[in-house]
Amino acid sequence: MSLTEKRSYLEAIRRRYRQASRGNKSKILDEFCAVCGYNRKYAIRVLRKRWAKKRGKPGPKRWYDPATILEPLKAIWLATDQMCSKRLKVAIKEWLPHYEKEYGDLDDVVRFRLYGISPATIDRLLKPLRIDHPTKGLSGTKPGRLLKNQIPIRTDNWDITQPGFMEVDTVAHCGNSLAGDFVWSLTMTDILTSWTENRATWNKGATGVMAKIQNIEKSLPFMLLGCDCDNGSEFLNHHLIRYLMKRGAPVQFTRSRAYHKNDNAHVEQKNWTHVRHLFGYDRFDNPVLVDLMNDLYANEWSQYQNHFCPVMKLIEKKKINSRYYKRYDKPMTPYYRLMGTTQISKETKDTLREQHKSLNPFELKRIIDKKLKRIFELVTVTSKVRNRL
Repeated sequence: MSLTEKRSYLEAIRRRYRQASRGNKSKILDEFCAVCGYNRKYAIRVLRKRWAKKRGKPGPKRWYDPATILEPLKAIWLATDQMCSKRLKVAIKEWLPHYEKEYGDLDDVVRFRLYGISPATIDRLLKPLRIDHPTKGLSGTKPGRLLKNQIPIRTDNWDITQPGFMEVDTVAHCGNSLAGDFVWSLTMTDILTSWTENRATWNKGATGVMAKIQNIEKSLPFMLLGCDCDNGSEFLNHHLIRYLMKRGAPVQFTRSRAYHKNDNAHVEQKNWTHVRHLFGYDRFDNPVLVDLMNDLYANEWSQYQNHFCPVMKLIEKKKINSRYYKRYDKPMTPYYRLMGTTQISKETKDTLREQHKSLNPFELKRIIDKKLKRIFELVTVTSKVRNRL
């Protein structure tokens, strides 16, 4: 019997088998096995296959429908510059009301499920959209040996139960070469709240760096109590020592150990999230870029990062055998961390609260992208001129 004949015979006998009694099923099976030459167990499976109840996928039913959830989730994720899932879960609560103002109201079920989504589900839904990060760049830190012995290494722990103790570092926008003049970014981050400010300066001379630190201090919503830097010559100089320590309420000025970048771990992290993630690794060798970058740093970028981007703080790290185990606190924006402290005045909190209410993260992102476009257009023009020369 050919395969086609067997299939035709199977279709004819299957209905009889399904409607037959238990005794008649046995006789039909005997006939089916004799005609087709099948094993009895295999014949039973073949006869029952079509009308057997289809089994569903094991485990709980899928609660999140990608068709409805992915669109707002993707929009918020891209607007937050591809934030990690643990931080994005917290950011959704802050960004979703503004998303509905921008793109229209969401269904109540979709809104409820977005508010309750887990980091694991975010990772699963966004997995096809993940992008690779750029490689590391060059280091432009040069040792400042003259005043190294006059600025103590921070060996004790600051009183980081209050804001004001900050770490400071610089980032070189040098492209592939440290030769010549180019723009540097100065980063200052508060250890307790992660409140971060950035400024751009042409080269990294002592007076220029000190001027940017003064500018940042004026914009801070709290007093500067401590400043910890690396061993670069832009920090270890008489100008900065006089400014920080020769005042009515001296600032604690300390430095890290040489060749120990992890001593300034807080600000080193911000060098990536606040500088490299924004401007990348291009060479900025046009002095006109300094004012454009500072306009972005001091306004939209500061508001965007400090008010709408949650951060996680390491609260425990231990080593068991050869493995490190880290435990982080709940992600929270620097704004909410600062509002939760008792060391700043009620007037300052009221001012910050009114500012926060007036901000729209999607509008900030549009302005940031617009200013970035202008900056990179100028970078491209400068690069073409340099290549011609």
